[in-house]
Amino acid sequence: MDFTFLIWVFILAGILYPMLQQRSLVNARLRLMSKIEQTRGSRVIALIHRQESISFLGLPIMRFIDIEDSEGVLRAIRMTPDDMPIDIILHTPGGTVLASGQIAHALKRHPAKVTAHVPHYAMSGGTMISLACDEIVMDPDAVLGPVDPQVGGQPAVSILKVLEQKEAGDIDDDTLILADVSRKAINQVRECIVDHLLAGTDEQAAADVAVALTDGRWTHDFPICLDEARRLGLRVSDDLPPIIHELMDLYPQPQRARPSVEYVPLPYHQPGSAPSADKPPSA
Repeated sequence: MDFTFLIWVFILAGILYPMLQQRSLVNARLRLMSKIEQTRGSRVIALIHRQESISFLGLPIMRFIDIEDSEGVLRAIRMTPDDMPIDIILHTPGGTVLASGQIAHALKRHPAKVTAHVPHYAMSGGTMISLACDEIVMDPDAVLGPVDPQVGGQPAVSILKVLEQKEAGDIDDDTLILADVSRKAINQVRECIVDHLLAGTDEQAAADVAVALTDGRWTHDFPICLDEARRLGLRVSDDLPPIIHELMDLYPQPQRARPSVEYVPLPYHQPGSAPSADKPPSA
């Protein structure tokens, strides 16, 4: 056989295999999402961002909620009958207020029940979207995050504190402009949060939650765990269906030379407990 022909076969296989593998993953995700929909009688929408993608220049590609995401989610909501519940699966570091707010408002307007499922984390804009849902279902170890707006890459609350700590004559015009924008951004986000929460709580309780999530008491990446979310008065539960984690397994991180986390990929059982039903005991 011609050696050149073999080389071309290997080259084509190297090009086509990743494409076929990706298509197989997409089909597997759609099948599992259909299974969840049939089980729960709902529309499933997955808003999932992975953070470990590496470009060909070696620079990290950060994924976040953008206007393309909001367009996709809004299309899915429009295709959902008014009497059909929506299950939105969130795995995101957040994103722009515009896109997150659009998604949140569209979910809030949906007449049937809307449930946010958080298997790992839904920070910032992801938390804003969660607050617009009728129920937030978290894994016991999953987290939400503060919704304090960022202006010019800096926390809006921190920009306002500059005005408190400096004399008026020592503050330049750019900082004054940023402070004005920051004040508006905080008020706008608080109003959105209160609007999202009013259906399930009283106005004062909603206002207290809005202040807690935007007043800068935590850093922007502070993890709000299940217990803290409950202390804030959020409608959260830890009854996350295991099939949600199965779906997350179908969104793998890009492969690296060596994984950061390694373990034997088998479920273990306590001594004396019954073995798994899908794995017969060894002889």
